[in-house]
Amino acid sequence: MESNTDRKSQAPTRCNLPKSSRNLWRSLNLTKLGYLLIGFWAISGGLTTGVNLGIVQRMERQAQVLFFRLRGQVAPPEDILILEIDQDSLAQGEFYQAEPERYPELEPIQAWPWQRTAYAQVIDKLLTAGAKSVSVDVIFDLASSYGKADDQQLQQVLQRYREQIILATSFESFGTEEVQQAQLISPNPIFQAAPKTLGLVNFPIDLDGRIYELANDYDQEVLRPLGLAQEEIPSFAEATLRAAKINSPPSPGRNIFFYGPPGTFKQVSFWHVLDPNNWEVHLKNQTFKDKMVLIGATADSLQDLKRTPFSDTLPGIELHANAIATLMEGRAIAQAFPNNLLRGLLVFLGVAGTGIFLSNFLKRLVAQLLGALGIAVAWGAVGYLSFTYGGIILPTAVPVVAIALTGISCLATGAIRIQLERLRLYRTLGRYVAAPIVNEILTQHADDFQALLKGRKLRATILFSDIRGFTTLSLKLEPEQLVEQLNTYLNAMVEAILAEGGTLDKFIGDAVMAEFGSPISYGEKNDAIRAIRAALGMRRALVELQAQWQEQGQELFFNGIGINFGELIAGDIGSYRRREYAVIGDAVNVASRVEGLTGKLGTDILITESLYQLVQDEVEVVPMGEYQLKGRQENLVKLYSLIGLKGEDPTLYQQVQTSLHQYLGITKK
Repeated sequence: MESNTDRKSQAPTRCNLPKSSRNLWRSLNLTKLGYLLIGFWAISGGLTTGVNLGIVQRMERQAQVLFFRLRGQVAPPEDILILEIDQDSLAQGEFYQAEPERYPELEPIQAWPWQRTAYAQVIDKLLTAGAKSVSVDVIFDLASSYGKADDQQLQQVLQRYREQIILATSFESFGTEEVQQAQLISPNPIFQAAPKTLGLVNFPIDLDGRIYELANDYDQEVLRPLGLAQEEIPSFAEATLRAAKINSPPSPGRNIFFYGPPGTFKQVSFWHVLDPNNWEVHLKNQTFKDKMVLIGATADSLQDLKRTPFSDTLPGIELHANAIATLMEGRAIAQAFPNNLLRGLLVFLGVAGTGIFLSNFLKRLVAQLLGALGIAVAWGAVGYLSFTYGGIILPTAVPVVAIALTGISCLATGAIRIQLERLRLYRTLGRYVAAPIVNEILTQHADDFQALLKGRKLRATILFSDIRGFTTLSLKLEPEQLVEQLNTYLNAMVEAILAEGGTLDKFIGDAVMAEFGSPISYGEKNDAIRAIRAALGMRRALVELQAQWQEQGQELFFNGIGINFGELIAGDIGSYRRREYAVIGDAVNVASRVEGLTGKLGTDILITESLYQLVQDEVEVVPMGEYQLKGRQENLVKLYSLIGLKGEDPTLYQQVQTSLHQYLGITKK
């Protein structure tokens, strides 16, 4: 009785599968691996986006930097003008010190820090010239080093235009990681005519050290939790718009719409307002009329430089100009999905959908990779257009990278899978087809080589060969001698077949079956001629072996060869545990039956009428008449004995026929 253990040991486990089946398992596992990688990239992209990891924030911000730079500079609103404290203005003090009588108007800016009087004079001139407001990005927190009278000059101007002037206030933190101290640096109380005259100059700094967001909520998110602000302190941009009495349209966005690199906004040197000649020109041109004038440092030496998408050295006053313009024109950029989980879901669905599309609808590896790259580029393009022209931020960097990785994963697993399939095909066909033919299949039929193993109908030439009287020989010879001599014989026959590009189908005891035109065909006539040449090569090889065996005193082998042409079915045929490339069909049966008639008709090579019609211009034959084959009682098959190719010496044919007749005991009539 068979035990459970015995039955289990016979189960087709992976351990005892043949190599071809193990390759099949590997191919299936690679397919699963491809789907797993698609799922991995989709889930990874969705999760990292959903929890808003730091690396995701950095990647998305880098995408926005790229979008800004691709878009380039945009014309800013003309209402904003920067009165810059530039290097040229700082250098004017040298002219005054060299000739004070000639340049008395430059006395307030003869040395940095400048006198408060300089700001008082400039502010007064600007507002008198029709400026809507003046915002000063300089913090006057300490008393003037030039004396009390200097502070009073500025104080008087601030009181005169209190509703049109904004002064800067700043939040600063310092200390170590363990001990942090923070303070709010505000103008000297004598300059604070009202709380509304202050504007907070700080901006949120992102993980990459750049500034992207407006500072509208800075006091609520930073100052008030630290107890540094009892009343609302608007951002510098908000305060400037209030002073200019400009109502900004509502916008859900928090991100600054940067108009361009440094120098995008119109700028005038600070000293031009103090210099009578330059001032006359600006008055004539109405440079400052109806403008929001921002006073701040642009000189590199003053180190008020900020990292932004367009530049790592954007002057702080230009950053304020971008923020003011963003609010004034309602162009603040907003997240399309403020909820992180929704963004994560979008990324997951996008990447997973791409993977499913690539796997199910694009079969070629190059198409899958190009498809993935195309979808990634398309996603990036949609992200760019929505960001640049719609003011909407879509998740871009993470899905683009995940989609590209999905395409690469499909390419990698697919390439490995195809290589395994090629290896399986090589091992499968290598047992039956000459190596050059296998290499040709794998190179010239690289796109459809797997289809060669599937069942398909074709027209080919089939060759059968069998040893005459092998049963009698097996009784006469010792087993070792029989096997050795049989292997010598079969090796010679196989070499003759493979030399003409034939496919060795199988050994059936001492019989050899081969076909020409499968798995690849060189044309029906060409395939038929190859089969003829192979049969003639087998005849020559056997004659040489017979001479060798006769010298060694061994038994002589004689064979019969039957060749037919017709329709058959070819493919990788067999069970789960054992498969092989083979052909089946009526044409195969006819070739086998024809080979069986060679002994009866006393000849070594017989071909059928269907084959003869293809090669009749190339061969010499002897018509043998029509014969009834086993299993085909209704149809007679016309047969021909093959002499050789036209123009060849028939001596070998005659020699073989004589020897065969003697062996078979056939007397010539």
